[in-house]
Amino acid sequence: MEQGKRGIVVSKLLPPNNPIEQLQSRFKEIEAGFKDWLSKQSLPVEAAVVTATGATQGAAIGAIMGTLTNDVSASLGPPPGANLNPQAMASLKQAQALSGGPLIQARNFAVMTGVNAGISCVMKRLRGKEDVQSSMVAAFGSGAMFSLVSGMGGPNQAANAVTSGFFFALVQGGLFKLGQKFSQPPVEDVYYSQTRSMLSNLGLQNYEKNFKKGLLTDTTLPLLTDSALRDVNIPPGPRLLILDHIQRSEST
Repeated sequence: MEQGKRGIVVSKLLPPNNPIEQLQSRFKEIEAGFKDWLSKQSLPVEAAVVTATGATQGAAIGAIMGTLTNDVSASLGPPPGANLNPQAMASLKQAQALSGGPLIQARNFAVMTGVNAGISCVMKRLRGKEDVQSSMVAAFGSGAMFSLVSGMGGPNQAANAVTSGFFFALVQGGLFKLGQKFSQPPVEDVYYSQTRSMLSNLGLQNYEKNFKKGLLTDTTLPLLTDSALRDVNIPPGPRLLILDHIQRSEST
């Protein structure tokens, strides 16, 4: 009886579950299940679903952007009675394509993101990996289709589509390489993974730079002495903790 009362008291004292965390957890479960189901489908089905999903997301983004730029697009029409040359008209159409209303921007972004997602899906299935080449091919297709649908550029739509595709591909390739560069840890950090873990467990992660300054890599951990740690300006207290940790690790 007393245990039941204690359980009730404890349950009352415990804070309620965060509804936002529950929603995020539920969303992740649904997303994981959807990806698992999608991976088991044939290539045409997967490509169609991914393209439709990407187009829907792009349409939503485009509609929001179009709403924000709607006033700007309304002021970009040619003056009444104006006789613009082809180059000026091309520039005007390009400006209108980039600042159209909600429906125009929703259409443009739906095509761009849908084509990009679909081609990326097909390339990943065919090549078995997602690299810069696949990313650039997808960007080329989305850029070309965006140019054709939006009417951006000069009268020669085919040439302009190819030019836009190449531009999108180059930008995407640069962003892909840049993302890889910043997402990968420096090469030197590979040699300090055990050291970093040890210092983190001891609460001494601030001294990682001392290890790197003295080139005390993971391979030198069993050889560490008090004098070696003193040479890299580590105080006596942390030195004792580090040496004790290494000694205990060796004994186990």
